Amino acid sequence: MFRTKHRSRRTSLTAVLAAAALAAAPLVFGSGPAVAGPRPDEGPPVITPTPHTEQQRTDQITLTPSVTLVTGATSDPAAVRLTTAALQAAGVRHITTSRQAPATSGQLTVYVGGPAENPASAPALAALHTDGPAGLAAEGYVLALGRAHGDGAGRIVLSGADATGTYYAAQSLRQVLPHRGSPGATVRGLAVRDWPATPVRGVIEGFYGTPWSHAARLDQLDYYGAHKMNIYVYSPKDDPYLRAKWRDAYPAEQLGQIKELVDRARANHVEFTYALSPGLSVCYSSDADLQALTDKFRTLWDIGVRQFAVPLDDISYTAWNCDADKAKWGTGGGAAGQAQAYLLNRVNQRFIKTHDGALPLQMVPTEYYNTASSPYKTALSGQLDKDVLVEWTGEGVVAPTMTVEQAKRARAVFGHPILTWDNYPVNDYATGRLFLGPFVGREKGLAEQLAGITANPMIQPYASKLALHTVADYTWNDSAYDPDASYTRAVREAAGGNAEVERALRTFTDVNHSSPLNSTEAPELSALVQGFWAGSVPASRLTAAFTALRDAPATIRGGGVEQGFVDDAGPWLDSAQAWGVAGIAATRMLAQQRAGHTAAAWTLRQQLPGLVAEAKSFRYTDLNGNKVPVVVGEGVLDPFFAKVRDTSNALLGLAPQPTATTGLPVYNGNTADRMTDGDDSTYFWSSRSPQVGESVGVDLGGERKLGAVTVAMGKPGSTEDYLHRGVLEYSSDGSTWHALGTEFTGKATWTADVPSGTTARYVRARATAGQENWLVVREFTVARPDRPTVGGGPAAADGSSLAAAADGVPENPYRAAAAPASGDALTVTWPAPRDVTSVTVLRPDDATASRADVQLRIDGTWQAIGPLDGPVTILRAPAGTHADAVRLAWNDGSATPVVSEVIVR
Repeated sequence: MFRTKHRSRRTSLTAVLAAAALAAAPLVFGSGPAVAGPRPDEGPPVITPTPHTEQQRTDQITLTPSVTLVTGATSDPAAVRLTTAALQAAGVRHITTSRQAPATSGQLTVYVGGPAENPASAPALAALHTDGPAGLAAEGYVLALGRAHGDGAGRIVLSGADATGTYYAAQSLRQVLPHRGSPGATVRGLAVRDWPATPVRGVIEGFYGTPWSHAARLDQLDYYGAHKMNIYVYSPKDDPYLRAKWRDAYPAEQLGQIKELVDRARANHVEFTYALSPGLSVCYSSDADLQALTDKFRTLWDIGVRQFAVPLDDISYTAWNCDADKAKWGTGGGAAGQAQAYLLNRVNQRFIKTHDGALPLQMVPTEYYNTASSPYKTALSGQLDKDVLVEWTGEGVVAPTMTVEQAKRARAVFGHPILTWDNYPVNDYATGRLFLGPFVGREKGLAEQLAGITANPMIQPYASKLALHTVADYTWNDSAYDPDASYTRAVREAAGGNAEVERALRTFTDVNHSSPLNSTEAPELSALVQGFWAGSVPASRLTAAFTALRDAPATIRGGGVEQGFVDDAGPWLDSAQAWGVAGIAATRMLAQQRAGHTAAAWTLRQQLPGLVAEAKSFRYTDLNGNKVPVVVGEGVLDPFFAKVRDTSNALLGLAPQPTATTGLPVYNGNTADRMTDGDDSTYFWSSRSPQVGESVGVDLGGERKLGAVTVAMGKPGSTEDYLHRGVLEYSSDGSTWHALGTEFTGKATWTADVPSGTTARYVRARATAGQENWLVVREFTVARPDRPTVGGGPAAADGSSLAAAADGVPENPYRAAAAPASGDALTVTWPAPRDVTSVTVLRPDDATASRADVQLRIDGTWQAIGPLDGPVTILRAPAGTHADAVRLAWNDGSATPVVSEVIVR
């Protein structure tokens, strides 16, 4: 492995890789107490990460009031402390530490330390007919609980292949023993033989944005130790002393904090790795810069750091920082690879190899993703010292999947051991999101091809723990890794074992589940929503789900979850609660409308826009003070409310409203629905550049006559974020597409006239060439020639229009500027006469004082069918009515009118 607790001896890379490949021998049991499988009604205790081998015995131990703790001269102190704490938490009151086991005793005896730490552990295991840790990979361990011949209460043996293995045995014991306030508990016998699949497992704090606090880092190091992760890479992008001011010495206070981190890491058997990023200004050929870099490393060495990295990511290698480099190596990617290898080799030879106990140097290449061959990679592969570890993010900066074959190709193209920098659950590129789902998309067997796996977490340290729990499970035992089971354990642990809190936390994490690794958002809620629309889930169940979403944040904030998580997730908790409130109102509204209670449904519908706006109103404040909208339930909640609206419209007799469509990922909550909201100041914004064939568009909800199509792209500050080459197309079935005019190029706003009579359901703008810029779409509008026209009066107030009275959007009302004059009428006219069975007029609940007669124009003559009455007026037309217009003939002295929608069926 790439770390050691014996600082006086250099770890051999060859020996590390060989040790990582060792296959563990099976457990062997003799004629003593037999080890049986679990009883049908009782499984083995849940240990996280999942052990490679865990078997229950037929015997049991008793947690006596007094316990003898047998340690060796070199038993790991951290393991001894942890074992002591676990025994005390299980009710043990007195613990006596001894170098030798008692000759006879009715007390429980606990042995801590593998053969090299505690010679007494070997005969203690033998008495239980259990093999020791010989043959296990580094950091492997054996944990045995049972009763040997002559034992009174039994024995527990923690025997590691090394000191870290013994510490991990103690971490497993902590999970096996009960938590109770008094002694006397019995625990069934158990034999665990376990080892890590991945030699190096842990976390790299390598994101942009607000660096973690010192307290959060200390807490994280405790968490890593508890979950058997063994590396923490200190590389926050916004620590100036790592990047912009890399040559400068740390202020004493900050250096003191780093030392505290190093000490805490060591106590948790975590290797603190210091990553210095000089690429923004380094002169690779400069002796002075080499000296500055190694001087910085020496300062960290003096406080206990033993592993170092030099990330050279996110820099330009087409522009040198000094003329000397250009003179020495020329230009291009190959020249950059040579220059970087030159500097790193000098660091490796002059610092790493001259400091006994230093671990292998790590580096992040400038081309840190994909496995395509390039002059840069070729130069780096051929010239960089072979014992330097190369970090790689996979086939992409945020790789949705990572396979064994990809890892093999990475090893081949870089020519060095590969340590993955896995960009999950990091959210610095999508700060409006929390990525709380499990670690997925990583093939089993990947660990065999890698030196190690490090995960890049979120800006939110405490909220990152859920995903990091699953990373720890995968890296320890990928063959047994089950993302859902691991995630369930992570949530249960975060809830402190409280079932109510666990349910609340699961409800909240469900709507923060998706990520670039997993496109499935809100798997539990979305299944209910789909069932609701299919008719298999009653409204009461969906209402209960939204009620749970509304109530979950209060439960989470009630003390069952650590305060750090509550603080990290604050605006997302607020948003989830508000979405729950909106969801309850939406399901109740549909239930009322389906039951024929149109007025009650209309009252609820008027509340929905404000409730949804409230849910979308919460903001996360980033490092620069920007207020970023938080996103919850991405791709689930917005479509649900859109379908609620369309279902309500259909029941009212209105056509569906256009919905936005795209396969492009979203940047910072600027979702696709914003390009059909009628507001030019909001916009959809992709989180990457569109590729050939990708598109944005609208679904009109059914076959409709098309008018002019306009796509308004770009925005102030992002004027180049538009489709630079593309074509407008329409389709009736979403499969066969027809072009609207010729290819467009070089303009941010495009309008296409449509041949008269053209019908379609779908309209899109498709990229016909790749580009570097992302995409902003402010509005994507399709004119409807079959829409009615609205005339008459009184004139509309500022910000409103006569057309709003019949635009198909009840949430956008016509508001008059003044009370009607004598003879005023609001007239809605269709392009051609139509059959009419009823007229519905919707008005806001608080604006029903205006009075009018509702009239239909039949063969050029106006015929009254009834007066306006309340927020919802539904008037039947005489049988066989064929009309081309409806009007509201205002009564003399009427109040200033407001009309949400005039609907003719």
